[in-house]
Amino acid sequence: MHITETAVPGAYVFTPSPITDERGTFFESLRTDQLAAAIGRPFTVRQINYSVSRRNTLRGIHSVALPPGQAKYVTCVRGALRDIIVDLRIGSPAFGTHHTTHLEAGTGRALYIPEGVGHGFLALTDDTCVCYVLSSEHVPGTQIDINPLDPELALPWDFDEPPLISRKDTHAPGVSEARSAGLLATWHQATQHTQPTAVRNPLT
Repeated sequence: MHITETAVPGAYVFTPSPITDERGTFFESLRTDQLAAAIGRPFTVRQINYSVSRRNTLRGIHSVALPPGQAKYVTCVRGALRDIIVDLRIGSPAFGTHHTTHLEAGTGRALYIPEGVGHGFLALTDDTCVCYVLSSEHVPGTQIDINPLDPELALPWDFDEPPLISRKDTHAPGVSEARSAGLLATWHQATQHTQPTAVRNPLT
């Protein structure tokens, strides 16, 4: 498993090394020991979700309030997508910074998104299916939605026609409005919530 840190602190891209023969391909999708080593603490799976989207569907930007907080390990199990994360942690040295990853079924590439970081994606094919492995259960009323087309963020979705967006996401606040309303976690809250343990980081 090749692990790469992104421009968003604490977020990583995991790319497996597939084994291929005449039968097809095999790869490890998730190794919790390697994930724990990268992020500096154990990752406990509490819930697994799936979404299925038509081509040109835009979902996001979504996060979860702290508490309870929610880290995500995201993979594409069918189709392909342009995945974008953005640092929404007030006081983070990278606040407002985004990172784009191309996720495609068959590659096994995955993205780890820490608490307080927003996530969204543009489906590049019909029937795109995304798997979300989550560190906490869903708690109604704790989701944070940021308008994915917020001009302040200027995220590079690169769609060639108007995307299909839910009414909820279309009417979500921009990042400045969300910040003023006290919706966003602080860097201190996020890092305290995810205090690292003595786990070896394979990147060092």
